[in-house]
Amino acid sequence: MIRTFQALKNVAPGFTRPEDVLTLRAYIPETEAPEPERAARLQQEMLDKIKAAAGVRSAALLSTIPLDGQGWTDPIYAADRFYAEGKIPPLRRFKFVSPALFQTMGIPLVAGRDFDWTDAYEKRTVAIVAENMARELWGSPAAALGKRIRENLTGPWREVVGVVGDVHDDGLNKKAAPVVYWPWLMKDFEGAHNRVDRYEAFIIRSSRAGSDSFLKDVQKAVWSVNANIPIAEVRTLEEIYRKSLARTSFALVMLAISGSMALLLGVVGIYGVISYSVSQRTREIGIRMALGARQQELTHMFVRHGLLLAGIGVACGLSAAFALTRLMSSLLFDVSSVDPASYSTVAAGLTGAAVLASYVPARRASGVDPVEALRAE
Repeated sequence: MIRTFQALKNVAPGFTRPEDVLTLRAYIPETEAPEPERAARLQQEMLDKIKAAAGVRSAALLSTIPLDGQGWTDPIYAADRFYAEGKIPPLRRFKFVSPALFQTMGIPLVAGRDFDWTDAYEKRTVAIVAENMARELWGSPAAALGKRIRENLTGPWREVVGVVGDVHDDGLNKKAAPVVYWPWLMKDFEGAHNRVDRYEAFIIRSSRAGSDSFLKDVQKAVWSVNANIPIAEVRTLEEIYRKSLARTSFALVMLAISGSMALLLGVVGIYGVISYSVSQRTREIGIRMALGARQQELTHMFVRHGLLLAGIGVACGLSAAFALTRLMSSLLFDVSSVDPASYSTVAAGLTGAAVLASYVPARRASGVDPVEALRAE
């Protein structure tokens, strides 16, 4: 569990410097913009006003924020793949984004290009996919460029124009989901002639993110376009990231504490039992020394006996652990349930405790005068 927690802390979420990214949602009701294109224009106007605020480096729109527990998944069909009748391809995560989203979040562009505003307003049939999906379907990010995909069997084919880095959408303890990024304004998608998300998230990168003064500037920018637009879910990406990590790490930390206490009790117990057992054989040590046994021989004899007992215990413990720890494999991340490093470290620690518990009292007892040892008994 400790190694799992360490592995989680070292996972790159797929975006950079989340403390500099402010996220919020603004809803465009149909009463303010009945047509999807009008709603899209309002969102872009708000985005332009936000970009003009002091300290803003970049800003973009995104349908679902990573690690917030939300998402849309559906099958994706590739033009160069054959699908048997009745067979559904694997589910992929769908996200609808504006230009500059990847730059704003710090998601690397691995191959190809980003969306531009022409893609959205001309409703071009284009798409961008995550690197893990590109490798799964076509072998490499470069090979994915120019391939065609669609969301159902009747929709238009859409050309892959870019490949971006993987993002851990479902938590750092899970593999990055394969994602398809669509332009935020589309036509003929899932049966909708014109599609736009009226509850898009605004993603804003600024060194002022998280401050009250910056939030007021952003609210002012949004309401300067339309004062009737409600703003909700104001958070930094760092808050979302830490909340996601906290859900997983709390259970891991509690289990790691329990495991550490169990290991400590095991070490103390082994030391105490073997040490007591050796101390009870003081009379035997005196007799052996009186018959000519050397101190070093006696010490080695008791250490060997302790090692034998520890070896039997470790063998039994490893057998039980191999069988039982598979039950907790779902809690582990980037660590096998039969992790060699964990098993060898614990076995070495318990064996070392047994050696120490055998050596110290045996050494002490064998240093006593045989006559005094016999008289004491």
